[in-house]
Amino acid sequence: MATDIIMSFKILYVTATSSEADVLKKIRGMMSVTGGYRFGNFEISLLVAGVGSISTAWAMKQWISVNKKPDLAINTGIAGSYKDEFDIGDVVMPVTDCFADAGIEDGDNFLTLSEAGLTSADEFPYSNGFLFADPRYSVQMKRLLKPVRAITVNTATGSEASRIKLLQKFNPDIETMEGATFFYICARENIPFLALRAISNMVEPRNKRNWNIALALDNLSEKINEVLNTLE
Repeated sequence: MATDIIMSFKILYVTATSSEADVLKKIRGMMSVTGGYRFGNFEISLLVAGVGSISTAWAMKQWISVNKKPDLAINTGIAGSYKDEFDIGDVVMPVTDCFADAGIEDGDNFLTLSEAGLTSADEFPYSNGFLFADPRYSVQMKRLLKPVRAITVNTATGSEASRIKLLQKFNPDIETMEGATFFYICARENIPFLALRAISNMVEPRNKRNWNIALALDNLSEKINEVLNTLE
């Protein structure tokens, strides 16, 4: 008698820090297994890639080189917000990203690599100088998550002068230190991907008394639960 075989859906779950990864533990029904978690039909491999683009790039390429490609990669973590319309604790979905400090200074002006003629603005995986989220999943999740424009920086913005320059140049909604790297590698490796970020602070002159990382991570856990249940 024939039997139906249910194949696991494999997810690579990428975060920068262990505290961001631990939000999975708060989800009811999440089972800890070697190397990650099991949730329903999802086999979730956990990758704590480290803070910043370089660490994220190395960790992701290393993981991909020794494992089969996942059906979906998910990047989550905290972020700073440029816009008052987002409250601390809100969970959003980056749909565009870029390396906002990769370029050259020309006097008081900043030129991106493509503006300086060093690369093409439309060289894969870029389009007009930006990296775009995978529509296979970002479109599906728009009813759960507000789409936002993200930028990725090597130095977290903590001055009013830097904040104004980045707003004028890129008009971002949020800022992270790893997002564009995740977009870039997933696109290059042809891995479907989705990103979620929880607002932990406003981008402003640095004042950690205004931050609420605990609230951001709690809300991130709840939203990831919704996303996984939507994917099923």
